[in-house]
Amino acid sequence: MKIRRIAGENLASLAAAFEVDLAGDVLGPAGLFAITGPTGAGKSTLLDALCLALFDRAPRLGGRRDAAKIGRDEITSIAAHDVRSLVRRGATSAWAEVDFEGSDGRGYRARWAVRRARNRVDGRLMDQELTLTSLDTGDKFGGTRTETLEAIRGRLGLSFDQFRRSALLAQGDFAAFLRADAAERADLLERMTGTEIYGAVSAAAFVRARDLGGAVRAAEIGLGQIALLDDSARGAASEVAAATALAATEAATALRAAEDADAWFATAAALARELAIARVDAERAREAIAGADELRARLARAEAAEAARPAWRACEAARTESARAATAIVRSTEAQHAAEAARAAAEDAERAIRALLDELARRWPEVRAAEMSGSRTSTPPTLAALRERVAAAEAALTRDAEIAPLTADGPRWAAALGREAQAIAA
Repeated sequence: MKIRRIAGENLASLAAAFEVDLAGDVLGPAGLFAITGPTGAGKSTLLDALCLALFDRAPRLGGRRDAAKIGRDEITSIAAHDVRSLVRRGATSAWAEVDFEGSDGRGYRARWAVRRARNRVDGRLMDQELTLTSLDTGDKFGGTRTETLEAIRGRLGLSFDQFRRSALLAQGDFAAFLRADAAERADLLERMTGTEIYGAVSAAAFVRARDLGGAVRAAEIGLGQIALLDDSARGAASEVAAATALAATEAATALRAAEDADAWFATAAALARELAIARVDAERAREAIAGADELRARLARAEAAEAARPAWRACEAARTESARAATAIVRSTEAQHAAEAARAAAEDAERAIRALLDELARRWPEVRAAEMSGSRTSTPPTLAALRERVAAAEAALTRDAEIAPLTADGPRWAAALGREAQAIAA
């Protein structure tokens, strides 16, 4: 534990804010220094600020936080040794701060603060507040005042009584330290110097030496109880030991043989189980093969049929084409007959037209003479009949022209039908 800084405000005889940097450039390297000054200068107030921030107590008040109340009313009535009595008269608040290095080597800041109600000079003094903050991380420790004091004590490693008997000796307390018994002084010095580990090592060494001494004494007693053998007894014991060693060797050999046999039987049993399983699997495989015979036969028939699929498709196509050819032949034959009839009618019409033309040629002079004389009132009947015959002949010729292509395709369809019939027969 090491004090680095003491600060405060409105405590006892120190009105303004004050700060003493014990780890700074001036006091840090000094190692040893003295706090001097006239009475009332504030020397004891520095120590009060130190104890208030760390323990919520003050040496000048006897180390007590409260006592019997004095005063005329509730506002001015506080305990005679209440730590809040260190608040300077006329001040509405006061505080004390201490930066220290804990027993874990880390830096902490303990703060004690108190204020009056409504920040008025005549206000009632509120309860004091304590906080503990890590200077490295800013984390706060403890919650209530009691928890915060426990956290500070855990990092200091000293109680208030131990602190004021060792690190801080107020006036008249040095004699109390000297009057303390040896065990209490040793405990204080170990905590101050950090040498408590050596006490623990010493105690552990004492316990270890005591235990080992007891073991040595027990071994000596055991050795004293062992009787020495003469030469003949030692020889007999040697023979017994040799026979025992030989029997142990033979037993070890027999044990290894038995273990090998046991391993062999275990392997044989495992192989037998695997063989039984393999036989069951083989039987299932044979049943599956037998059940697949019908599928294989169907597959063979399907494969054989698949080879004939192109021929079958060609046959079906030939049949379709043959039916189309037969239909075309029938239509061509009908068209041919109609064409022949039309041709005969056309030939008859042509002959009739030629006959009419010949008759018209014979009678043309007569008709011409009648027209010129104006005696003809209408077309001769023979001429009208001639025109009708000409129209019929032209219609017959037109129908003959339409039917001619169909009659021309007849031989082609007949030839195609013959080829298809040959293909089907093949």
